[in-house]
Amino acid sequence: MNMIRIALLDMNNNQANQGMRNIKEITEVFKQTSEEQVEIVIFDVRHKNEIPDISSFDIFISSGGPGTPHREGLPWENQYADFLDRIWEHNQTSEKKKFMFLICHSFQLASIHWQLGNICRRKSYSFGVMPVHKTEEGMEDVLFQNLGDPFYAVDSRAFQFIEPDLDKMEALGAKITALEKVRPHIHLERAVMAIRFSDEIFGTQFHPEADPEGFLKNLETESNRQAMIENYGMEKFLETVDRMNDPDKILLTQAQILPRFLKRAAKSISRNLATV
Repeated sequence: MNMIRIALLDMNNNQANQGMRNIKEITEVFKQTSEEQVEIVIFDVRHKNEIPDISSFDIFISSGGPGTPHREGLPWENQYADFLDRIWEHNQTSEKKKFMFLICHSFQLASIHWQLGNICRRKSYSFGVMPVHKTEEGMEDVLFQNLGDPFYAVDSRAFQFIEPDLDKMEALGAKITALEKVRPHIHLERAVMAIRFSDEIFGTQFHPEADPEGFLKNLETESNRQAMIENYGMEKFLETVDRMNDPDKILLTQAQILPRFLKRAAKSISRNLATV
């Protein structure tokens, strides 16, 4: 039986986080249901300076995390930038592609590294279950295939990606696949919420891994509760919490995006392994 190796990059800097629990659960379900043998290894990037050797793994999922995505002179930052470049360069020259999914903080890091737009601090912290709108490219993307427009996802961020450099994106071959909700009463540019960097690399500003349990756990933090009440108002806040388990909201997003990414990656990897 062929082996598929998955590297999970924990970007939480030794802080407790529901996202890694969700990512572990999703990849474990994939492992249990895959026709291939699957191995999962976790790397603590920011706290322990651990970076996977890309030659040893097939799929990489890089998590969200706290703090600024801009460089602070820390040892892991150059290592992570080199890691991004190695995967990109490998995919340009090899038929056996490496697949990578970038979530929130990791999405911001990659967008800064590849100089694709303005990643800046938001006027206020955003937390909640937000509508996410597909672009024309997003309508065609396989990862969004079974999601509505808009679909709903957990948003948790102090930073945002605005003012994309469309020339650089075109040169890279990257496509914006989702934008944040329309806010007609606020005269601010809508943030980029998802990018297909390449056929093998996808990233989201939102949290496709999130589940109701983790969302409600995060609401125990005062700053998260206040950010959500400011974003929604108290009535909408209470309604959203009440509708956490709606099958067409974050449960649908969780069931579709990362599992589809893993299945699509595995299919390509298995096809290449069969030709060896």
